[in-house]
Amino acid sequence: MTAPDAHREPTTTLAPTAGPTTAGRPADNRFKILDATIKRHRRQPDALLEVLHTAQELFGYLDRETLTYVGRALRVPPSRVYGVATFYNFFSLKPKGAHSCVVCLGTACYVKGADRILAAVQQAYHVPPHGTTPDGQLSLATARCIGACGLAPAAVFDGDIAGRMTPAAAVARIAPWMPHDQ
Repeated sequence: MTAPDAHREPTTTLAPTAGPTTAGRPADNRFKILDATIKRHRRQPDALLEVLHTAQELFGYLDRETLTYVGRALRVPPSRVYGVATFYNFFSLKPKGAHSCVVCLGTACYVKGADRILAAVQQAYHVPPHGTTPDGQLSLATARCIGACGLAPAAVFDGDIAGRMTPAAAVARIAPWMPHDQ
């Protein structure tokens, strides 16, 4: 092994269908799909962003195991993998809820009460911004601007933009998603 290669792990530990295993269970098939993406990009480190996108689509979020796996497969240091995963808002390091609410905090929305909408949702469902309820039903996020300034204040519920929101309307929009004991 030459000096530049001393930090690299042997490629035999990165078998295409290996993937991590948990408690003796067989490898997750999603890792086979991820491996196909890695192979398509010839294990090049500059494919990191594309491979992380694929992993996010497959798993819904990027956990430590997945980040480590991608880093090893592409021969990228863990700090770089983590740095990319935390820099882009698209990526999530925690599981997301079954439903999502994104409150726009852009200038137009904010001056028309977006902060009150956010506070009402937080209080009603006991979820912090960029967090998920313990039962996994709701993820709450904020955005700097969703491009619906004419509808301010606006929020996005499971991908659908809702304008001229009030705190009560936002809480009511989420209510059907939540268990009745909330």
